[in-house]
Amino acid sequence: MTLGTATPRTAGRRRAMGALFTTVALMNTSTTLATTAGTLIAAQIGPAAWSGLPSAASVFGTAVGALLAGRLTARRGRRHALLTGYSLGAVGALIAFAGAATSSLALLLLGQAMLGVGNGAAQLSRYLAADLYPLERKGFALSAVIWAGTVGALTGPLLIAPAASVAQSLGLVDLSGPTLFAAIAVAAAALAAFLLPPDEAPEQRPTEGWAVFRKPQLRLPLAAMIVGQVVMVGVMTMTPPQLHHLGHSLDTVGWILSAHIFGMFALSPLTGRFADRFGGRVTIACGIVVLAIATGLAFAYPESHTSGLPISLFLLGYGWNLMFVGGSSLLSRILPTGSQGAVDAVVWGSSVFGSVGAGQLFGYGGYSLVAAVAGVLAVLPVFAFASRRPKSGTS
Repeated sequence: MTLGTATPRTAGRRRAMGALFTTVALMNTSTTLATTAGTLIAAQIGPAAWSGLPSAASVFGTAVGALLAGRLTARRGRRHALLTGYSLGAVGALIAFAGAATSSLALLLLGQAMLGVGNGAAQLSRYLAADLYPLERKGFALSAVIWAGTVGALTGPLLIAPAASVAQSLGLVDLSGPTLFAAIAVAAAALAAFLLPPDEAPEQRPTEGWAVFRKPQLRLPLAAMIVGQVVMVGVMTMTPPQLHHLGHSLDTVGWILSAHIFGMFALSPLTGRFADRFGGRVTIACGIVVLAIATGLAFAYPESHTSGLPISLFLLGYGWNLMFVGGSSLLSRILPTGSQGAVDAVVWGSSVFGSVGAGQLFGYGGYSLVAAVAGVLAVLPVFAFASRRPKSGTS
């Protein structure tokens, strides 16, 4: 073989990684657009406590989508699983657009839930990427796919205001524009999934299913991923209503959310290498510290749209990234794909409570109360470190 020439296996892996990267980037952009617009629409239709419902519907759909994608991957292969999830997501985005255009909360929530199914498939892509690489590079592989969300960080929030302007020029409700753009993005993700090479041998093996939660070594990654998700979703979801309440424009909302989502995804390759070198437990510990700092800043500076909130939201995103990559790195070493989908379903399902609870807290005591409760939750995974340290190779 000539030096520098890619083997068929390497070429296939690059093609698969490219397709996974593209689909996740498009799906993240779509979810960001639809969820942000949905939060603002719900706040306009009803009381402030309703503002968390669209995000709750989205994460509920993500939980269902992760479980569905895990099962389909085990039975039919990764391309079939992603195509199914993204197709359902595209239909959901169109329903959400109809709900936004007609100010129908029921249609909006239904569409957000179906769009979440597509996002659930996208989330499972990180484990599919890890399966393509050897043990010592799994953290980097899954973080490379998570890094695709940087595209959403750079484009999704910044498209909110232009999309709203396009909708107004067409005689539609302004906030229906982002949901229409979301539908276009998720449809493009479904097309990009066709670039995935056919699975050579889909996993026709039994998975552990829900019995996987009996594993002691699951306690720390599960606790970290659940807490990171709940804290991140709760504070992030209530930031647009807080800024809107303070009288800031959609442009301000967009760039602050860009800082947040940039923190969630942009540094993923570094986080993945850190997890490969120092282990998932150390990565999770760093995430706890960063989340505590982020929620403290949000509590101390709830009205600072020029420094306090942007820094807080960036750190909130990166704290989530550390918890998510650290937990995923541990799980990729101990669980088959079908069971990984079950774990993702629990993680995303739990964040429904974060969305709904944050809306209730915001309506009762404002943004500072949301940040204070999130700060307490952020340090809870410390107790999971009391469990016995796993054997070498799963650290």
